[in-house]
Amino acid sequence: MKAMAQTQPNTDHRSTQEFTTPEVNIFETKDGYVLEAEMPGVNKDGLEITLEGPEITIVGHRRNETLSGSALFRECQSADYRRVFELDPAIDTSKVSARMDQGILTLTLPQSEGVKPRKITVS
Repeated sequence: MKAMAQTQPNTDHRSTQEFTTPEVNIFETKDGYVLEAEMPGVNKDGLEITLEGPEITIVGHRRNETLSGSALFRECQSADYRRVFELDPAIDTSKVSARMDQGILTLTLPQSEGVKPRKITVS
């Protein structure tokens, strides 16, 4: 994908923290890109979004709910979410915005004004 590419997973074995990869949808708009990441169990207080160089890192911490009793069957992982993307250099990182709504993170990644097409008036 031209706009963003997923970087290699964290291979630092010193950390015992486990992460699961959230599923994402990425859309191109006339003004840039929109990234939607599904992270059930995460609210806006549990989000960490970091821009460092050409990479954006999304970490979502789930709420730990302790239930009484022992689990008989469990499909859902209890690990936190983590995903890293390499951004297109045309993205204006100073204008990136984020919104969290019912476990769906929406990142708006606008293009820089210098790379947007513009109409030239002929005189």
